[in-house]
Amino acid sequence: MMMAAKTAPSVLCTPDYWSDACKHLARKDRVMKRLIPQFGDACLQSRGDAFVTLARSIVGQQISVKAAQTVWERFAALPRKMIPGNVLKLKVDDMRAAGLSARKVEYLVDLALHFDGGGLHVTEWSSMDDEAVIAELVSIRGIGRWTAEMFLIFHLMRPNILPLDDVGLINGISSNYFSGEAVSRSDAREVAAAWAPYCSVATWYIWRSLDPLPVEY
Repeated sequence: MMMAAKTAPSVLCTPDYWSDACKHLARKDRVMKRLIPQFGDACLQSRGDAFVTLARSIVGQQISVKAAQTVWERFAALPRKMIPGNVLKLKVDDMRAAGLSARKVEYLVDLALHFDGGGLHVTEWSSMDDEAVIAELVSIRGIGRWTAEMFLIFHLMRPNILPLDDVGLINGISSNYFSGEAVSRSDAREVAAAWAPYCSVATWYIWRSLDPLPVEY
């Protein structure tokens, strides 16, 4: 989802495997061979801020891309800087007025507490395997496997994540591979077998085929 935060600009990082991934996918998959050239040099980018990435994921849960962008902009304008300690100082009423549900306010506060309290292995995430990072993240309220997988893709930029709970991925596979027919998780896995070890990259292009705006967190 593309959401613009009114916070200090951060440097966007791009994965060094992107070019190799595109060559692999174009060689292995006819749909990828067609999709990839349509988007030029555009590629996955990370802002490099774990807390902001997870907060944006929570804000965007179960609402449209457009609504999520609006709510995020309002929420991000509340603290002087989007860091855990500042979020913990916000008033619940102000957060609700930004468009956040009571549940999402609770989730964002719990996220800030986990980061502020030092209970997460943030500095070790880059060296932990995918499932170990997911296990730690899902211990935070409001973060399920889908959100953890988005974090692996958009923050840690792991190359081979296949988020089977993502509606956009399933819809995109349906549209691009099955002429719009319903797609099961097993169908999606079968299609993605040709994508490995770059499922994250293929997923990104599937998202782009549905929405030309870059997917970002």
